[in-house]
Amino acid sequence: MRYSNATNYALHTIVHLMLQPGGSSMGVQELAEMQNLSPTYLSKILTKLTKAGLIESTPGAKGGYKISRRKDEITFLDVINATEGDTSLFDCSIHHEGCLIENVMTQAEENMKNELESKLLIDIAKEAGSKQKD
Repeated sequence: MRYSNATNYALHTIVHLMLQPGGSSMGVQELAEMQNLSPTYLSKILTKLTKAGLIESTPGAKGGYKISRRKDEITFLDVINATEGDTSLFDCSIHHEGCLIENVMTQAEENMKNELESKLLIDIAKEAGSKQKD
């Protein structure tokens, strides 16, 4: 099981935006440079995060991206669903009622989702912010 690079960059982008003082915006160029990405590639990720309502975009010379929800409400699962979608990781190829393998896989996936939903990105941002000050 592996998440895409887009999810990795999306998670880091959200943390970077959470660290901005007073909820100020960051431009796509600056965000891309911080992660050594092309702005075009990052723009596609930012579009997904915007559509999911996690960030908002302000056009213009002083525009950019900033967090659009309360920081203490954004979970790892929110970002993963924005980039990967909310589809099941396992799809039983043999469709029969009461599949024991499917039951185990579904339960494991549910446990993982619950764990990711309980983890807030603001906690990571706070930890990263304190390390930057050291």
